[in-house]
Amino acid sequence: MASKGCLIPLPEIRRFINDSMISAGSPESHAAMMAEVLSAADYRGHFSHGLNRLEMYVKDVMTKSTDAHATPVIVSEKASIALVDGRNGLGPVVGNFCMDLAMKKAAETGVGWVSARGTNHYGIAGWYSLRAMAKGFVGLSFTNSSPLLSPTRSKAAALGTNPITLAAPAKGDSFVLDMATSTVAVGKIEMQQRKREPLPPGWAQDKEGHITTDADKAMEASCLMPLGGAEETSGYKGTGLALMVEIFCGVLSGSKYGPFIRSWKNTSEEANLGQCFIALDHSAFDSGFEDRLSHLLSTIRAMEPANPEKEVLVPGDPEKWHMKIVDEQGGIIYHKNQIDSSMQLAQKLKIAPMKAVN
Repeated sequence: MASKGCLIPLPEIRRFINDSMISAGSPESHAAMMAEVLSAADYRGHFSHGLNRLEMYVKDVMTKSTDAHATPVIVSEKASIALVDGRNGLGPVVGNFCMDLAMKKAAETGVGWVSARGTNHYGIAGWYSLRAMAKGFVGLSFTNSSPLLSPTRSKAAALGTNPITLAAPAKGDSFVLDMATSTVAVGKIEMQQRKREPLPPGWAQDKEGHITTDADKAMEASCLMPLGGAEETSGYKGTGLALMVEIFCGVLSGSKYGPFIRSWKNTSEEANLGQCFIALDHSAFDSGFEDRLSHLLSTIRAMEPANPEKEVLVPGDPEKWHMKIVDEQGGIIYHKNQIDSSMQLAQKLKIAPMKAVN
């Protein structure tokens, strides 16, 4: 199994993640939430945030830099808003609690806005927006993270990748935006490093502040380029968006923010990340929202492509395509290096490794 990439069924992936987290010290219910989020990331094609992240969460729990048993509490609230303390719990546990609270408020008042502090990395940000969309709401979620992004005119990381997500239901369709405010998420650097492949130019800098295609040098420097790249290609817009997320998450909630967040994968202190969850009841506005959104999306897809060999896409289309492929082939095909890493983790945790189809 370790000699080549393998096809792993989704239930087996969830089982392995669940067993790993329980072995590390998580309660079963909390481990199940982690398994849901990580397997969903790989299912949707975001391999940087699925199994690739599992060892990090396991380490956080085993070193007790994250309290796997903690449950979030509401610090203060009004009709449509709330402040939540995650109490250093697992990110998905805090995230699910907060989006559930935001949806409850949205059902009552039309909008729910929940900011959280004292939380941890919560997987793909889009997961929480998708949960809201599944209930008929427009969902938004933001999170800050360890400083990995270099603002324009700087060779030092000062902001996180700070993703922005929005999921909106359309008639027989959907719009799902899930993007980092850096050129790419750090997980994509990790994946290139794991596969021993070079980076595309413009993803990251080295310690001298020069753009590098060497994944090892990029990870050593921990300095990603902002969305847009250099100043000449409007990288300051990516910096601005990252700062906007910091305001919604770190500054608003009272958590750590910007360069004051602990460094990436540091387990010597609590992360104390800030996150934001919004649910919006679109029916409180003009009727026909889902019809109009469906019409807009279909209009864009029907436009003449610049490259006849490629379709015009809207956010969420690549993920739909990937999920369809996974369903057809009966599982997810992982790179052999990811399989090897998961095998080693299974041995370390003394749990059954993933069972492949082939």
